[in-house]
Amino acid sequence: MLDINQIQDILPHRYPFLLVDRVVSMQIGQDIEAYKNISISEPVFQGHFPDHPIYPGVMILEGMAQAGGILALKSAGLSEEEIKSKVIYFMSIDRAKFRSPVKPGDVLTYKIKILKLRRNLIVLDGKAYVGDTLCSEAELKAMVVDK
Repeated sequence: MLDINQIQDILPHRYPFLLVDRVVSMQIGQDIEAYKNISISEPVFQGHFPDHPIYPGVMILEGMAQAGGILALKSAGLSEEEIKSKVIYFMSIDRAKFRSPVKPGDVLTYKIKILKLRRNLIVLDGKAYVGDTLCSEAELKAMVVDK
């Protein structure tokens, strides 16, 4: 539904910190499904861990947050021009759990649902999967603000 160029029109993040490769589906005001291809060439694997590469949990949470940011901005009723002048500030990440390691070669799928949506505040239920295996989950709270 959204390729990397369209994602970059919405999010301010860039390599090496843009952690969403494609949006597969999105229902404005409801949910989003997006993914990140995990490659051994990711800079984070130089130090985490050189002889046993595991994608860090904080990076999984950040990818969930970025996918949620796309959903939040698209659900805020903003024009394309207005979206370019906004950014998402995450206020809290609650109940984060890491259930299964993510390794190079995995496709990490983010499934994010809106729990609450108010004018500039959004609460999201985030889950990250590799295949059918739940790898991580968290509740994310964010605000849409001017850049």
